[in-house]
Amino acid sequence: MDVASETKTPVVVVDDVHVTYQVFGTGKKATAEKGKSAKKTRVREVHAVKGVSFVIHQGETLGIVGSNGSGKSSLMRAIAGLFPATQGAVYTLGKPTMLGVGAALLPNLSGEKNITLGGLAMGYKKKEIDEASDSIIDFAGLREFIDLPMRTYSQGMSARLRFSIAASKKHDILIIDEALAVGDRKFRLKAEDKIRQMRQEAGAVLLVSHNMKSIQNTCNRVIWLEKGELIMDGEPQAVCEAFISSMEKGDGD
Repeated sequence: MDVASETKTPVVVVDDVHVTYQVFGTGKKATAEKGKSAKKTRVREVHAVKGVSFVIHQGETLGIVGSNGSGKSSLMRAIAGLFPATQGAVYTLGKPTMLGVGAALLPNLSGEKNITLGGLAMGYKKKEIDEASDSIIDFAGLREFIDLPMRTYSQGMSARLRFSIAASKKHDILIIDEALAVGDRKFRLKAEDKIRQMRQEAGAVLLVSHNMKSIQNTCNRVIWLEKGELIMDGEPQAVCEAFISSMEKGDGD
């Protein structure tokens, strides 16, 4: 971390965070039912995040890399307040907003109606949504499809609309979890440019992605998680190269 970042205001502090949860043998998370207890043979505990600590300063875009199952999404959910830390704590200056490929859009409603619902969920007033709607539609490139139900959209079209809705508002802390992975190259480049712009306006942006080029194009710092542990924290190219080298050797399997 450079000296300049240390003079800026910390907006996210992750302090010795552990995240554990129980899953059934099917992979579904275990939830207790009243009057019932799950069979021990079908449930096991997953220690997804293991004592991770770091600080994000105002104006930073932090990339998060790691192999599948490394704890990236669990950590982001803990930062967003969607998943409680089992141990340790997360402190944020402002409200984190999480945008992921699984962000809820209602399939039977049109794209236009989903813009309204998404805007209301982010705290827009109805008038503000109406004013922002055209720019959201145009940014997503969905003008000719916006009156169609979401169930008719491809995965890429849905991802573009989700990103465009979230990117239309200024956020204290924006967490983007693989939302650019399913977009086409033209939209991905436009989204990367938008993320760089948002970095100047938001308190901080966190970007989880398997696309190393996107990470290096948009982030000014990267952390590498593996098996729930923080392996490296530093300059994007150095961290990405170390991660790629590890994957090629098979260390992350």
